[in-house]
Amino acid sequence: MTSSLVQSVDWLTIAPPTLTAVVALVVLVADLFVPEERKRLLGWTAIAGLVAALALLAPLRAGDRSTFCLTADTQVAACSYTADHFTLVIQLLVLGGALLTALLSLTETREKLPAGEFWFLLLSSAAGAALLPAARDLATLVVALEVASLPAFALVGLKRGDRMSGEAALKFFLSSVTATAVTLLGVSFVYAATGTLHLTELAQRLDDVPGQLQTLAEAGVALTLVGFAFKTAAVPFHFWVPDTYVGAPLPVAAYLSVVGKAVGFTGLILVTVVAFPSYADVWGPALAALAALTMTVGNVAALRQLSTRAWSAVRLLAWSSVAQAGYLLVPIAAAAYSSDDQIGATVAYALMYAVVNLGAFAVVALVARRHPENRIADYRGLYAASPAAALALGFFLLNLAGLPPGIIGLFAKVTVFSAAVDAGLGWLAVVMGVNVVIALYYYLRWTALLFRTPEGAPVSHRAPAPITLAIALTAAAGVVLSGYPQFALRFAAKSLF
Repeated sequence: MTSSLVQSVDWLTIAPPTLTAVVALVVLVADLFVPEERKRLLGWTAIAGLVAALALLAPLRAGDRSTFCLTADTQVAACSYTADHFTLVIQLLVLGGALLTALLSLTETREKLPAGEFWFLLLSSAAGAALLPAARDLATLVVALEVASLPAFALVGLKRGDRMSGEAALKFFLSSVTATAVTLLGVSFVYAATGTLHLTELAQRLDDVPGQLQTLAEAGVALTLVGFAFKTAAVPFHFWVPDTYVGAPLPVAAYLSVVGKAVGFTGLILVTVVAFPSYADVWGPALAALAALTMTVGNVAALRQLSTRAWSAVRLLAWSSVAQAGYLLVPIAAAAYSSDDQIGATVAYALMYAVVNLGAFAVVALVARRHPENRIADYRGLYAASPAAALALGFFLLNLAGLPPGIIGLFAKVTVFSAAVDAGLGWLAVVMGVNVVIALYYYLRWTALLFRTPEGAPVSHRAPAPITLAIALTAAAGVVLSGYPQFALRFAAKSLF
């Protein structure tokens, strides 16, 4: 019996990304009529929309709703949108990250960036990022990826008249478009070999691909992964990261480091674990090699950053972001060798990373108000000038390093390490251990600098209320997770399909 093309629609299920997109349109239209002196209302409208979208996750917490499903009986469920626990956890991460980015951006839009365009682009990208974890067919997956990515290009280049910003946006755009083209080619190969785009049906049909289409299917699987590997900043698809982070407005760099990365890893998990489990022998070794290469290149490059170089603080966070992507890849690669339960380690690590990395960028945005070139050397003696900001940044950096009192960072790294060992990837666990030691040096070097005697009289950093709130929220979340790390691990465990 042929499946019907008539699909059911559950509006509550799709409410979080839909509301985010609607608010984006409202802000865009309102920008035409709101006078310049009241443009800040657009920012508060965007923040209210993100808060409401987060609130709409509560009615879905059971994690058992799907929509846009084929109405005819099929051997496996064939829905294009599913709000399971995995979807809800990633949507919480994405929308929460966008909310913190919005708080960091309130001051920027008042002083440097065009308010209407910025809020529309940020909300549009967040809507695409929130749609992606719910996508259960390759067409929706690719569309969501592009909806999340295209506004991000414009956000990076939004500093008008800034040569670095324009160059960063162009580099980001050209490399992303190339990766997308390769991914679409892979999707077309997979569709040609199986005749379906739904992930659950793909998993079934790829087991029975005719011999003459076997090579086509394998090539499609490999090419489909490229676009998501690019979004995760996995080596060798990482080259856009340092220049893009430096050229972008700081809140946008923070957004890309967390939400952009979450988009890439979510896509990787869906296409590997859900759609292509029968080709684990293709993507498993590839992701394991990518993980080792990514964490090594990222940490070595971060280690080489000179503290007196302009924008070295942002560059260090950029290369650190690449290294963290390597750690995040480990449990996905491990899932090819053991069970899907390993994916929980990636989700737990992503939750930790999102909180502390956004917090670190919030402090960097604060320091950048007095030191626009944002050198690591500018942080010397920060404790004497702003004790609270220094303590918060030190806490965030120790979490990223995996050292006490950042207990959640330590637990997350141990969880990822255990995933590699349980999957029999001992060599990858060794590589990760070496890289953790390398990372300790540059994280601790920066942390120690915060508490050294300042050169000259300390000058306090006046923090705008939105930046103070962003630092406070991320620090509080980090403290709660460090005091009760089992919460993140249990939360992640519930996210599994």
